[in-house]
Amino acid sequence: MGTKFITEDFLLTTRTARRLYHEYAEAEPICDFHCHLPPGDIARNRQFSNLFEIWLEGDHYKWRAMRSNGVPERFCTGDATPFEKFMAWAKTVPYTLRNPLYHWTHLELKRYFGIDELLDESSAERIWKRANAKLATPELTTQGILKKFNVKVICTTDDPTDSLDAHIAFAAQVHPTRMLPTFRPDKALTVNLPDVFNKWVSRLEAAANVEIRNFDAFLEALDKRHEFFHNQGCRLSDHGLNHCYADFCNEKEAARIFERARRGQQVSPAEHSQFASFMMEFFGRLNAKRGWVMQLHLGAMRNNNTRMMQRLGPDTGFDSIGDWPQAAALAAFLDRLDQQNALPKTIIYNINPADNYVFGTMLGNFQDGSVPGKIQLGSGWWFLDQKEGMEWQLNALSNLGLLSRFVGMVTDSRSFMSFPRHEYFRRVLCNLIGRDVEDGLLPDDEKLLGSMIRNICYNNAQTYLGLNALPSAPVQEDPVRDRRPRKRESKPVCAQ
Repeated sequence: MGTKFITEDFLLTTRTARRLYHEYAEAEPICDFHCHLPPGDIARNRQFSNLFEIWLEGDHYKWRAMRSNGVPERFCTGDATPFEKFMAWAKTVPYTLRNPLYHWTHLELKRYFGIDELLDESSAERIWKRANAKLATPELTTQGILKKFNVKVICTTDDPTDSLDAHIAFAAQVHPTRMLPTFRPDKALTVNLPDVFNKWVSRLEAAANVEIRNFDAFLEALDKRHEFFHNQGCRLSDHGLNHCYADFCNEKEAARIFERARRGQQVSPAEHSQFASFMMEFFGRLNAKRGWVMQLHLGAMRNNNTRMMQRLGPDTGFDSIGDWPQAAALAAFLDRLDQQNALPKTIIYNINPADNYVFGTMLGNFQDGSVPGKIQLGSGWWFLDQKEGMEWQLNALSNLGLLSRFVGMVTDSRSFMSFPRHEYFRRVLCNLIGRDVEDGLLPDDEKLLGSMIRNICYNNAQTYLGLNALPSAPVQEDPVRDRRPRKRESKPVCAQ
């Protein structure tokens, strides 16, 4: 039946590491404050029909590995049957040795289905049948999974035009998990793509019930949606950027660029950068006004393969690490908000390991003593959310900031099979600390170390995000219900 791989002490190489993990990290709840799970699947308690649906349906990590192994596209995103696609993945798994996918695959099989077998072509059919039988039980519906992994809070990623109907429906019921939205306004920056931008503005107009005839009304509509998200428990924004924008312009210039895009005219790269800079400053001020956390995901180089982008669309496995200069623009953006006393709590996620120390030193420039760890170096992201990448991030933060104030891991995932990423991170963290203890670099003080481990795993995030102060249920009034456009009545507080 194969070799047992995921043991009780997986990744824990010292006695101290094992003690720290099993006594202080293992049982901590999960606050997954950044993911891309579909809120509708959670609200309706989706039951997955088979292992393909929950594991392979949208996982571009696996698709990249399969393509590298010579697997034709029809077995990744094409018209092959679910079992054929699963079999193609099973045949690929033995070739992923030393890739984090090998660890994740077997950790997930163990934690969801109790399967200790190594996945390969010979074990695939047995694993398929056994996993599918478990998926038919209440334990592995979407809500069952959240309960199984003790997920206390999950924050999805939502466009400002989203109705949040799923969040409202879920909040109206009794659950051990709190599902909260995250405000992701990336499309508000896309004046360089007038067709995309104008279609999105039309959706924003309907969602906010504001007639967007000018730039002032555009800002008002965004402010209204920000407030609506706040009333549904949202306490974070999220922004996916190549780099921070720092070509600041005044409102008059931003309005001129906005009007060009609204007329369908081409906007120059310089104008796009100016507009994006104005909008990011605007969002930063909205976040500060309502006490939110701003998340900056920086450095991804997306959609590199034009042919496959045209064929499959985004988020299908053709992205990589970018190498844009980050320091000057990041410093200028944070400083711009800081000068206005409008810099919110901020988590900066880095995707290029060459920039870990750049970002790590940037944190200290804007810590103001108002909040412990106000500016955070986010957990290892995307290509860095594996053992080595996590260790790089933890070491950079330890050397340059306060590891003890770190808000910990997120799944950043579209898959309901990803919650063991928190366990993986906790094992890496405890192994790192345990090794330092046994090397004499840290005191063998169980109270001191255990408290730090527990805080990083759960408590720090809860406190930092202000989730303990949220009301028991979100406010459920929805201005989207009245679709009649209305004229703007007053200028939003944060526009200037």
